[in-house]
Amino acid sequence: MKYTRSTALAAICVAATLSLTACGGDGGGKDSSSKGSSSKGSSSSSSAGGGSKEEGGSGSDGSEAGNAKSASGEDTEAGAGADAVNGATKTGGKVASCKTEDLAIDARDAAPDEASGVIDITMINRGSATCSATGFAGVDIKDADNTSSPIERAQAQPRITTLKPGDAAVFNLAYDIDNTGGSLASPTNIQVTPPNETHSVSLEWPAGAGDIKGAYTDVEVYPTHTTK
Repeated sequence: MKYTRSTALAAICVAATLSLTACGGDGGGKDSSSKGSSSKGSSSSSSAGGGSKEEGGSGSDGSEAGNAKSASGEDTEAGAGADAVNGATKTGGKVASCKTEDLAIDARDAAPDEASGVIDITMINRGSATCSATGFAGVDIKDADNTSSPIERAQAQPRITTLKPGDAAVFNLAYDIDNTGGSLASPTNIQVTPPNETHSVSLEWPAGAGDIKGAYTDVEVYPTHTTK
């Protein structure tokens, strides 16, 4: 009986040992499966990372293309076009000033009465193009003692004065007439510089014009206007 029990016990131990070996093999299988799964996930992550890098590379190429475009002639041409439009507006919407050489200028006495001295200075456009005579002409009166005095502007608003070929513009010198015979002014010439010009012409003081009361600083020049 003892022998039989020993044999049975040995058989049970062998069976238990075989069972434990089998359990150990299952655990190894799970570990191997787990490692395989982890490796697969890492590989996928690497693949995704590769895709992101490629997308980043594509974005980098797009950025370079954008920089090239911003530095290309398209933007430059757009800016140049805007400048060209602005330039055309400035030059196209403005009539050139009348040149002194294109104007026939003369002066005459236009006093309305014996107390108010008025001299009309007329400028006729003898050029071939329309021009502007808008504003105040520069005026100096030359005296018999060979001195010149600049004439001040009157408090008057300039009017647009555009002259087509053959048209005339007029501006006036105004002063009070001295009828006492004691005037100290002895004007001989009127020096005229058309508006926005630098060249001047010298006109004779109109014969028969009344004597100036006071000084040349009491004479005023008015802005140009058309005769129409």
